[in-house]
Amino acid sequence: MDKLNVRLKTFQELFRRDRRPGDLVFACMFLLFCVFLLANLDDQVKWVKNTALVAEPAFWPTVSLIGMSVFAVLHLIGSLSSPRIYGRLKEFTFWVRSLEYVAYFLVYVNVVPTIGYLLSTLLFVLFLTFRLGYRRFQVFGISALFAVAVVLIFRAGLEVKIPAGQIYEYLPDWIRSFAMINL
Repeated sequence: MDKLNVRLKTFQELFRRDRRPGDLVFACMFLLFCVFLLANLDDQVKWVKNTALVAEPAFWPTVSLIGMSVFAVLHLIGSLSSPRIYGRLKEFTFWVRSLEYVAYFLVYVNVVPTIGYLLSTLLFVLFLTFRLGYRRFQVFGISALFAVAVVLIFRAGLEVKIPAGQIYEYLPDWIRSFAMINL
């Protein structure tokens, strides 16, 4: 029995490390992400019959996801066996705050088909300039020029096919087609 206690202590010491704030949350979320990817693997990759195992299109993605999952489990074990350091909630809220910008981008993507690429990009860039704390007129002017340049480069220069905004239908006939193609 004494050998078992020594063995368990050695196992705990093997995985013990300094756990930083937010590490346990990250380890759990990463393991859940790995499980999600493994659960959806069959829908994303194909196994081809009469093909060598390492030549299979699904082989290396499967190997990498299994490896990633193993390391995610080891990371979680290490986080659970390490002493708790306070401040985890503060670290977690710091990372969650970055999702604010993801929400802004999702709103932007959903607004483009309605008000058009030019107007939505201009509003998006000006809003982000304001949100980042800039208040000088010159900075807003540079941001507006940047937004217009992005639209012109992508729509007119690179001819990226972005749906025209529904608002363009209300423009006069002589400018509507130009706006739908270039703006």
